[in-house]
Amino acid sequence: MPGNTPIARVTSTTAITSTTGNSSVNQDWTFGGTWPYRPRWFNSADGRMHYVDEGPRNGRPIVMVHGNPTWGYLYRRFIAAVTQAGYRAIALDHLGFGRSDKPDKPQLYQIPHHGDRCEALLESLDLKDATIVVQDWGGPIGLTWAARHPERVHSLVVLNTFAHRPPGKVPIPLPLRLFRTPIIGEVMVKGLNAFVKLFLFKAGLVYPERLGDREKAAYLAPHPTWSSRTSMLVFPREIPAGSKGRVSDFVAGIHDPLVKAFSHKPVFIAWPMQDVAFTPDFLDNLWLQDFPNAEVMRIHDAGHYIQEDAHEKVIPKLLDFLARNT
Repeated sequence: MPGNTPIARVTSTTAITSTTGNSSVNQDWTFGGTWPYRPRWFNSADGRMHYVDEGPRNGRPIVMVHGNPTWGYLYRRFIAAVTQAGYRAIALDHLGFGRSDKPDKPQLYQIPHHGDRCEALLESLDLKDATIVVQDWGGPIGLTWAARHPERVHSLVVLNTFAHRPPGKVPIPLPLRLFRTPIIGEVMVKGLNAFVKLFLFKAGLVYPERLGDREKAAYLAPHPTWSSRTSMLVFPREIPAGSKGRVSDFVAGIHDPLVKAFSHKPVFIAWPMQDVAFTPDFLDNLWLQDFPNAEVMRIHDAGHYIQEDAHEKVIPKLLDFLARNT
């Protein structure tokens, strides 16, 4: 399955056809020049996926994987920085996000399916000596590829995320509990677009004022309709409630081969200490137990979306880490 799916590419930075679930035909996707990257396309069995692939073809690949409810735009500053430093930057949009197709089929957005599609896309690029950067749901999704193909991955960059079987009952913040509740969740996420407007734009940031009109437009554009927001609703409903269950079993299957493969490879962790979802306990009691020799950066004034709150702190450390671990 992975690596056998055909790729189609276009050269325009403006959408020329409607994306499934997205009525924005001819939407300008540059957002005032903040996203100047050429779109590329991967045809998965479940729908077309968008990604960008910037920088020199012979540069070391830096793969960036987003979570909910964002898309590759979250890494716009990272892409610019690593390509300027001579690296190759790849940032994908999960099915249901960004410029990727948005079928209104909740079962397609279960974590194992996301992981398989991410693996298939990255395998189609035949990457070698890569560094993978993961955050939020990008962790279990992107690290699926790293765990299954460690020979392709040189190092890990872990932002606030997880790839572990929960040791016990998982504390879920009130907004996420509401999103998981039938009917209430549909109204809040699919009707009111609350995940974007209330969490991404407000509660998930320490510095919400940093998001201007262009940035907000970029995060609103991919999900203009009720049906296009199905993917956003599935993610909070995929959060495991405890150590048992489908998602817990899936991440446990990633965890053990990941730790085995990368225990002696370079690992850099940057953690926002004010994340309401991934608290410092995830860092201290999970990640640092797995990778005690990892380089760690604790950012005290950053929330869940660390790429927005603290990009000016994380990017220099990332570039230094890459330069020292060639």
